[in-house]
Amino acid sequence: MSADSPVVVPPEGLDLGPVELEIRPRRIRWVAWVVAILLFAFFAGGALLVYVESAGFNFRPADQVAMVVLGLILAGCALLFTRPRLRAGAGGVEVRATILTRRVAWADVVGISFPDGAQFARIDLPDDEYLVVSAIQAVDKLHAVEAVKGLRDLHATYAR
Repeated sequence: MSADSPVVVPPEGLDLGPVELEIRPRRIRWVAWVVAILLFAFFAGGALLVYVESAGFNFRPADQVAMVVLGLILAGCALLFTRPRLRAGAGGVEVRATILTRRVAWADVVGISFPDGAQFARIDLPDDEYLVVSAIQAVDKLHAVEAVKGLRDLHATYAR
């Protein structure tokens, strides 16, 4: 890449080629789904239970609908934690976090690391910068180890 172009680019800025490795976290996806279901159930159940005329409050159907909508919004926010993903191919690596997606060419990847005590793996970039890979999480244990090994193998194959 040229000196004035960024190392980390938006998803449309780099062609990965055929995807050879795709990694998604395991445990956080289960936790996020359970939390989302519980949040929705709590707010939907609350919406059904607040319609008691002797409670001293004056809840209307619009309030009940608002509680259900709030439950849907919060459940949707919890499901954002199911989004992390890493995809890698001959052209580079794509890292998708809960909201942003970034791509890095293999030529710009210095290494793949998982420091002791860290929650997530990371892609080391030039000038002591790094890109956090939330798709590879310490709580996934053996799955995380295999993912880092696979990513390091691809880095060794395509980095120049």
